[in-house]
Amino acid sequence: MKKNIVLFVLFILPIVAYLFFASGVNSFTKLPVITSKVADLGNWESLKGEKVSLNNKITILGFSGTEILKNRGNLFNLNEKIYQRYHSFKDLQFVMVCPLGAEKDVKKIMDAFDDFTDVSQWHFVFASPEEIKAYYTQLKLVNKLDVNFGTSNVYIIDKERNLRGRKDKKDYLEGYDTFHPSELSNEMLDDFKVILYEYRAALKKNHNATKQL
Repeated sequence: MKKNIVLFVLFILPIVAYLFFASGVNSFTKLPVITSKVADLGNWESLKGEKVSLNNKITILGFSGTEILKNRGNLFNLNEKIYQRYHSFKDLQFVMVCPLGAEKDVKKIMDAFDDFTDVSQWHFVFASPEEIKAYYTQLKLVNKLDVNFGTSNVYIIDKERNLRGRKDKKDYLEGYDTFHPSELSNEMLDDFKVILYEYRAALKKNHNATKQL
């Protein structure tokens, strides 16, 4: 009898546990939509004079404010905890909305990053304070921009331009605070992995459907 119990614990129980968690994976692979169909970035130009779009990209979106040089540590945290780990993912981009006039400060930061990071997926776009406020308002977020037209939070925007996060009242999370590395390493990284899983699962499903045809 004891031998059977030992065999059950060693071999059968792990398999049952795996099947249990595997059957419930769908409940953990959908990150709720906080705001549907946010506006694209329009004609705002990047530091390189290029147009940047949110369409068909997973975007980490932020608002630097006029104090970007003073708060560059926030960008460093995001770069270290998320960007460097995933920037090679071709459908991912990091976009910071900055007030006009901050171009020189952004260039200083990017020149510093360029010494140890491939900065090709970093994009900084520039707009007037009024345009930034109007754009942020349509995101319909609880938190507001500060007096410098910025926030330490960044947001996950999916390929359909939906802002994603956590909607549960006890665990509500619409953005991730770059001032706190632990929040990036835990909550944001967990939610970002969910988004990646969604798209990889969709790609696999579409691939299998194509094979069946």
